[in-house]
Amino acid sequence: MKIGVLYSRIRQDEKLLLGELRERGHEVVKVDVRDQRFGLSEPPAALADVDIVVDRCLATSRSRYATQFLAAYGIPVINDPATADICADKAKNSLALAGAGVPTPRTEVAFTKESAMECIEEFGYPCVLKPVIGSWGRLMAKIDSRSAAEAILEHKATLGHYEHKVFYIQEFVEKPGRDIRVLATDGEPVAAMVRSSDHWLTNAAKGAETECFELDDEARDLVARASEAVGGGLLGVDLMETGDSYTVHEVNHTVEFKALDGVADVDVPGKVVDWLETRAKSAEPAEVPA
Repeated sequence: MKIGVLYSRIRQDEKLLLGELRERGHEVVKVDVRDQRFGLSEPPAALADVDIVVDRCLATSRSRYATQFLAAYGIPVINDPATADICADKAKNSLALAGAGVPTPRTEVAFTKESAMECIEEFGYPCVLKPVIGSWGRLMAKIDSRSAAEAILEHKATLGHYEHKVFYIQEFVEKPGRDIRVLATDGEPVAAMVRSSDHWLTNAAKGAETECFELDDEARDLVARASEAVGGGLLGVDLMETGDSYTVHEVNHTVEFKALDGVADVDVPGKVVDWLETRAKSAEPAEVPA
């Protein structure tokens, strides 16, 4: 099988994936999107005869546009652009989860400093302000007071890209010092881990400690429903424990799994490639988002 891998930097995650693909005898075409040009009708020569493409672009903007071009060419791509479009935008992510009846933190969006401040005051302190586009916990703020809110809103309105003028405000969830990352393929969990930290942000990229986590039936059901809500594929579903239940706060489409592979009791890249082989055999061209 000839499999294309879109990338802009080869991280440990991509090394694990590429190694597993090559061990199984697949022909792998590494495509650095920084060197490519995407026309309206013909794909880049490197991707002209691949069976399927795996998007591993580091930059969200490249991921979203490259997958849309691939879909327009009729080339199957993981994940498809419709899923990427939802997962890359926290507001769309929240709307998709809520629309599917998946429990997710209370969230509101405002477009001016004044309406954002009203929203924050109604939420109460602390609450959380997030950029609609972004990952690894960057530019997220836990707001503990009105004065802090005023300063952050002023900075975002004055200095930020236009996306920072979309104020995405969310309730602060009192989690037990950790959250849960689940790697799933079309809603089926591959493995899960908890990410623990004394800091309110528990991203592995920010130094959180990780250990394997055994999912119960409720968590498995939520992972399946969250995956379906955004269109399925190879996804990272993030949950927080809320007493005796869970809330899903985000679904990620170019999910990292090196930390998970380091603690899981299963072969994570092996499981991913098992699924990828199955998908490639039955793949249909992705649809371009309307």
